[in-house]
Amino acid sequence: MDATAADRTGSGAVRTALTIAGSDSGGGAGIQADLKTFAAHGVYGVSAITAVTAQNTLGVSRFEALSPDLITAQIEAVVSDIGADAAKTGMLPNAAVVEAVRSEEHTSELQS
Repeated sequence: MDATAADRTGSGAVRTALTIAGSDSGGGAGIQADLKTFAAHGVYGVSAITAVTAQNTLGVSRFEALSPDLITAQIEAVVSDIGADAAKTGMLPNAAVVEAVRSEEHTSELQS
């Protein structure tokens, strides 16, 4: 652990952030970019993938959404064991996924 992360928390523990977003095969967006950003700021990143994309620097050519049940299971698995001091959302590909994430926020330890 770097000294900066320890100083920010006051307890010596590294903060954890959960990204709930799509996976970018090009690595420049989605959970890949979020995890890089978290690491650059001394934050331990965890993720729940909502969709898989076929993507490069020119754009998204195709994507496939994961089921709301699988997304919820990912969130529950991470939060119940590792925890999350913060959460952010990215690609929520359909209304069912939006509802699942909203519901999980209200029933899990993601509440502040």
